[in-house]
Amino acid sequence: MSTFTYSSPFPASFVFGVAAASAQIEGAAFIDGKGESIWDRFARTPGKVAGGDNLDVACDHYHRFDEDFALMASLGVKHYRLSISWPRIYPQGDGAPNQAGLDFYHRLFASMARHGITPWVTLFHWDLPQALEDRGGWTSRVTVDAFARYADTVVKEFRNEVKNWITLNEIRCFTMLGYEFGTKAPGRKESAAVVNQTYHHALLCHGHGVRAVRQFGGAGARVGLTDNCDVSVPVTETPADIAAAKAWFLDKNLHLLGAIHGKGYAQAYLDRVGADAPQVLPGDFDLISLPTDFLGLNVYTATYVRAGRDGQPYEALALPPSYPRADSPWLNLVPQAIYWAPRMCHELYGHKSIFITENGCGYNVEPVVNRETGGEVIDLHRRDYLRNHLREVHRAIADGVPIDGYFLWSFIDNYEWEDGYERRFGIVHCDFATQARTPKLSARYYAEVMRTRTIV
Repeated sequence: MSTFTYSSPFPASFVFGVAAASAQIEGAAFIDGKGESIWDRFARTPGKVAGGDNLDVACDHYHRFDEDFALMASLGVKHYRLSISWPRIYPQGDGAPNQAGLDFYHRLFASMARHGITPWVTLFHWDLPQALEDRGGWTSRVTVDAFARYADTVVKEFRNEVKNWITLNEIRCFTMLGYEFGTKAPGRKESAAVVNQTYHHALLCHGHGVRAVRQFGGAGARVGLTDNCDVSVPVTETPADIAAAKAWFLDKNLHLLGAIHGKGYAQAYLDRVGADAPQVLPGDFDLISLPTDFLGLNVYTATYVRAGRDGQPYEALALPPSYPRADSPWLNLVPQAIYWAPRMCHELYGHKSIFITENGCGYNVEPVVNRETGGEVIDLHRRDYLRNHLREVHRAIADGVPIDGYFLWSFIDNYEWEDGYERRFGIVHCDFATQARTPKLSARYYAEVMRTRTIV
């Protein structure tokens, strides 16, 4: 029986880190042979991105990564989750790889090593090569075949520098939001059948990512998926509400986590989608269901659920208009989400190692003050968010949930997709005009948490 208690420090093996993504921070969008991504194209479509912002420069991390890693190290960061830009490696999505792109990441990983920072690499974080979108994007198996080649190339190339691999980031977002609602790149609004097929193709790419790491990752390599599962929080922690929350969780995640762990689509899902079910070829689920070493969870918010009435298995509750939220209108503040998401995945799917691969909050107006003493941002709202969520992570560990690490989103203010540069998620402030970096109060707070391994 575990001796971990609510007052214990986080386990010595617990990973604390920060996260970011290539498209959001690198810039250099058309430098050294990089191809156009769907976000490069989407950002140039009038009305799609706040302020008409684009990814051309972003945080200029492409030229400033050594400075950024020095700043990370000064805060005590020892683990960094990043992504590799697919169009920087394969400008056309497939075909011939771009040696300049491979060389860039070798320089980046060498800098991380010099600063004592361990990489956790996501193979795909939304920046699909536009050339593949022109051939169907996630609606086509052409993308599956291209991803398989890309994953093989990247894992082979960096096997000596990277041991922690993540296949895909947030399948829901780059499929549903990109191909059904059209709010994210590529901005399409397709039928239910087409959208369901994009889910399936993404699951196949996850499988190819796992296969690539198993084949080419070398000794000690491990791999998992990062999912932003729909999260339920029981209104009361009573058996009836917990059972209802579990039923809701299983129902809402049937098409992704349920499919992976069920080694096929559940009949309940197939009944729900009917003629819009995805086309599945022989052998697909042998690939999709390959065992992983961990599950990554991006946790931001949740739905409150209670026991249903009139024979219903659950009742999901709508939030009142005045419910507290960040400046992102979707980011309702539900700290218990980060307790229940991993607990559900552990109890319902049997995951024995879970990492929180993203958790954070975005606000619009965060001015730098106290410039005479070096400057800072008094982001007490983010400090409060961070502390409350870490308390729930700590509680989950005490209750036996196997959470092995936490990556804060994000290291630095960056290009926040369709919100452009208006929405700031970083613990480091970026002045996008001058590229000056200023650690916020939350950065100093998180540094102390990492140093002491306690919630201070």
